[in-house]
Amino acid sequence: MRDAAAGRLPYPVWLGRGALAALGRVAADAAPAHRYALVTDDAVGPLHAAAAEAALAALGGPPPVVVTLAAGEAHKTRDAWAQATDALLAAGCGRDTTVVALGGGVVGDLAGFVAATFLRGVPVVQVPTTLLAMVDASVGGKTGVDTPAGKNLVGAFHPPAAVLLDPDLLATLPTRDLAAGAAEALKHGVIASAAHFDDVAAHLPSIARGAADPAALERLVGDSVAIKADAVAEDLTERGRRKTLNFGHTVGHAVEHASGYALRHGEAVALGMVVESRIAERLSVAESGTAARVRAACAAGGLPVALPAGLTPEVVLAATRGDKKARAGQVEYALPTRVGAMAAADGRWAMPVPDAVVLDALAEAAAGPAAAVPSAQYARILGT
Repeated sequence: MRDAAAGRLPYPVWLGRGALAALGRVAADAAPAHRYALVTDDAVGPLHAAAAEAALAALGGPPPVVVTLAAGEAHKTRDAWAQATDALLAAGCGRDTTVVALGGGVVGDLAGFVAATFLRGVPVVQVPTTLLAMVDASVGGKTGVDTPAGKNLVGAFHPPAAVLLDPDLLATLPTRDLAAGAAEALKHGVIASAAHFDDVAAHLPSIARGAADPAALERLVGDSVAIKADAVAEDLTERGRRKTLNFGHTVGHAVEHASGYALRHGEAVALGMVVESRIAERLSVAESGTAARVRAACAAGGLPVALPAGLTPEVVLAATRGDKKARAGQVEYALPTRVGAMAAADGRWAMPVPDAVVLDALAEAAAGPAAAVPSAQYARILGT
């Protein structure tokens, strides 16, 4: 087991196969507590909660409190936050409690927000169980919940006391979720390392089939964490270079929200990267061929590269208005100059983009073969 952040962050990110067995030691070292509260969901809990609970119980003291929430992005709400918080209060948890988040990005965000706000803040240890959460969501300290107006609009920066990454937990993950997680790893390559991009792209087809080499998967996780850790350590509250991590997310979040979360987060980000790469080329920010390279890598991994059926460019553009990255009424985009480098935008690391340019790039995505997903929310997004 090694620290994948290697001193880049003020907390350790332990990575290694079988690492879940070390959860008790990691939690006790990073966030000693009178009591531990394990927050998970009804998809992950039956698979891994018993092992996590046993590792924490071995520390002695009161038995861990286990809070099981409904799985899925649709349940990452203020109601779920209240449910978890009330459960901790009912169990008599005090300020000497440490929250342990066991699950994917939804659980990590939600449990982190519970920890950030419970009795004005208690520690959280992140134990991600999806590839997406391992390479991205668990590292960085962003926590929060969704609202009807948009994704992650209520939250707080609350860095974890430690992160524990066990690639063996990915064995229970559906192949669709593996591919979606790899999209975030591919994003790290676009923003900081062409070599990492090529490494992820080369393995994406096998990841999507559930046939990835375990050693290669562990390496990709470690390399992605190192890239994210560099950006986060330099800019803890996203006022500078950390904004580059939002590449693909302005359009991605809009598509995710407008589709009623029918797409996985990583799938929406893949589509967002394709569209935002086109935006960068149209603005002469990115060198020619950048968008084609991103699109080819996503397509090879079976990730979406076209808008879902029935979802129009106008709907997506309207949905971007609710993005939390908007400034002075303008939506900002983090854009690449090429695979492996991002536009500094005079130190802002993000820039407003004219609606016409966004619509053109979205129209190109709408012209391709589209995935069929529910469209019940489209009219609401447009306000019709």
